[in-house]
Amino acid sequence: MQRLIRHGLMFGNLFHVASPALAQRYNRALNHLTGKTTKLTDFHIDISGYSPEVGDELQDHLYLNHAGVNRQFILLSVEQRHCPLLNTKFSTSRGILRQFIDANEAQLFALTARDAVAGELVNSVYDISTPQRLFDIRRVEVEADTVGGTVRDAEKLGEMVARFKTEPDGWYDDVLIAQMIELAGKTGDVVRNPVRLRQMGFDQRNYWTAHFGGLYLFQDVEHPAVIAPAGAGHLGDLPIKYVFDGSQRNQIAKFFEYNDLVETIVEGRQDHAAAILKQKMDFILVDAVADQGVDLTGVTRADMRRLARRYHDMLPEEFHALGALVRWAENGGKWPRISSDHPAYFYTLRAADTKDAALVNMLLAELAPKDARQMFICHKELFYRTYAGWPEQKKAFVVDFLLAEYQVDKAGARETLFGHDAPMAEPVPRKPDPVPDMIARVGPWGAVRGR
Repeated sequence: MQRLIRHGLMFGNLFHVASPALAQRYNRALNHLTGKTTKLTDFHIDISGYSPEVGDELQDHLYLNHAGVNRQFILLSVEQRHCPLLNTKFSTSRGILRQFIDANEAQLFALTARDAVAGELVNSVYDISTPQRLFDIRRVEVEADTVGGTVRDAEKLGEMVARFKTEPDGWYDDVLIAQMIELAGKTGDVVRNPVRLRQMGFDQRNYWTAHFGGLYLFQDVEHPAVIAPAGAGHLGDLPIKYVFDGSQRNQIAKFFEYNDLVETIVEGRQDHAAAILKQKMDFILVDAVADQGVDLTGVTRADMRRLARRYHDMLPEEFHALGALVRWAENGGKWPRISSDHPAYFYTLRAADTKDAALVNMLLAELAPKDARQMFICHKELFYRTYAGWPEQKKAFVVDFLLAEYQVDKAGARETLFGHDAPMAEPVPRKPDPVPDMIARVGPWGAVRGR
């Protein structure tokens, strides 16, 4: 992991807490939220205020995310919006925090100039002891204020100002006037400069969670299902009819098709299809030969062709199928049929342009695990976990590739690979539905009970 950290591929782009004032504000917020404090005065935090160094010190890396649900956050600067989210438990959390910061940028800039802002991503579930509890999560609300309660006091002062202006005896109420003066000393002039954070809520129906081995819940699609790549045997009875594990490739392929969630790389990126497929083949080749003592330092395209010829007999089906697709894309000829039960099938797909594109690309990264680049971009939690078990030669090759081909132009790489910037898509804030959705849906595999 040190190689990843050294090159900024892990714990990169974190916000540096280096001044005594910032460290003191962080400590006040930490104590306010958790009752804990840190002795550190120099550390790094992610978009939520979580710090790996503080987690090590407290021996608790969920100190802001107890039980992995209702994540708390500490904001010291609006610049945290550019940071990653570490120890992700729900795929929607970073997007929600980013949108909250963007929507309240001016207010947060003013508030964090004097104090830390502390808050929580709140839903109605306080523990996820069973998989069934995941289906109780429908919306996430953002609650936030400074440690000193500036927003709360500003609202109270606003109410007092309204009373002062409207009540007949307001001008003569010495107690009210004294209270207004006291609060104004804390909040400033709320009439000219109102201190107010926009209240935001987000639907959470389609998402990935790290709980129970990693699950993908697709509830807000025409044909709902849960995908459990690591296996579904431990989940028990869920309040959804269709649950597929990673071995049920045909069913997952049909799920994608029926919900119009994917497209082939060839149809989606005709101008770059061959190059994308060749790079996928490179990762598959390296995966096959990395433990053969092959030196992969500085390999060129010609070197990769020589390795493919030398180790042709030990290369997996995925390599040969993608090679046939490359030949079709470059030279025409017979279309290679790659069915959903073929090991290469999910390597040929990318998410279609839908609101769930980021989630779909994340799932595809798990279904096509030899494509290290897509895994790094779309599913970093899985990438770091998988990376730890790779041979040293593969680790070095992947890191060098990411530095040369991805880090130098992240936006350009995502545009080439995914077309519509899918991995960076954010959840959309919505107002609560006036009436719960009680419409029973019918899926392609039979009637699905309404939820």
